[in-house]
Amino acid sequence: MKTNLARAADPLHAAWGQRDADDPDAFHHCFAEVNGIRLHYVDEGQGPLVILLHGFPYLWYMWRRQILALAEAGYRVVAPDLRGYGQSDRPEAIEAHDISQHVGDVVGLMAALGAASATIVGHDVGASVAQSAAMMRPDLFSGLVMLSTPLPPRARVRPTTALRAMVKGRMHHHLYFLQLDKPERELASDTRKTLRSIHYAVSGSAVGADRWRVFFKPGESILDAFTDPKEFPSWLSARAIDYYVDEYTRTGFTGTLNFYRCRDRNWEITSFLDGAVIRQPSMFIGGAADPSLEPAEFRGRYDQLDAYLPGLQRKLLLPGTGHGAAEESPAQVNALLLAFLGQHARLR
Repeated sequence: MKTNLARAADPLHAAWGQRDADDPDAFHHCFAEVNGIRLHYVDEGQGPLVILLHGFPYLWYMWRRQILALAEAGYRVVAPDLRGYGQSDRPEAIEAHDISQHVGDVVGLMAALGAASATIVGHDVGASVAQSAAMMRPDLFSGLVMLSTPLPPRARVRPTTALRAMVKGRMHHHLYFLQLDKPERELASDTRKTLRSIHYAVSGSAVGADRWRVFFKPGESILDAFTDPKEFPSWLSARAIDYYVDEYTRTGFTGTLNFYRCRDRNWEITSFLDGAVIRQPSMFIGGAADPSLEPAEFRGRYDQLDAYLPGLQRKLLLPGTGHGAAEESPAQVNALLLAFLGQHARLR
């Protein structure tokens, strides 16, 4: 079942290229009952299906410029709020946010759409969901694109054990988020400052001491690792920041953090994927100025993507771009997605 929220999103009302991408009401908003929750998604265009999955602390909205470009090029583009985010349901139980539930949401959404095949694109947390979906259901997902977060194959040891050994007494946000209540209270203490700081500090626009510190000291707040700019770069407008702030002010951060709290659970329930690879055509797009790729421990994951992506067509890092490539460098990301889709999606 769909619920229309935006008259302006009707293609007869406004062509995709004529819409204000920063206006959330310029899109066709829908809801579907899938996998036991109510999932919110944006649905635009007609043609081969492309599903876009956002990361933290983003929403469907991070893809706004990709949605319009891909729809105009002849694709059906669906971008949900992941469970725990935005207008989608936020189950209270931590285990309700594990990888099996997230993949189940996407599979259920495809059934609600009446779709038998899709190219799946994911950023950050969404990249983890997209990777798992492509690995678990190759019958449904014929192509995979991951942005910003090069993910390793399933590890041989528990993720938190491996991460603690790697950070050597330092703190990392994945470990910090394992705490209950404290991280969400800190993030929500000044939601606008939190979101401005994260979006800016992880971007290619931040330089020197303004850049996100991937590792920070025990006893520091997560917010100490980010910097709130005096003036935000032009790639994220005041209207866009307002939308993010309004949504997170309404929802809080607990639902978004619960995915991180399932890291070990995800490893435990996916033992059947040990040694699995993704053979579908795939691509990775990252940012050459992404702080998350600076530590050698994480950059190595980018270098080794070919090991479990035998169908990898291309991997690249965009110059001057940070973690939010879809927002920071939309023209380049759009061109890369269209080239990949033109080669693979049209063959379905």
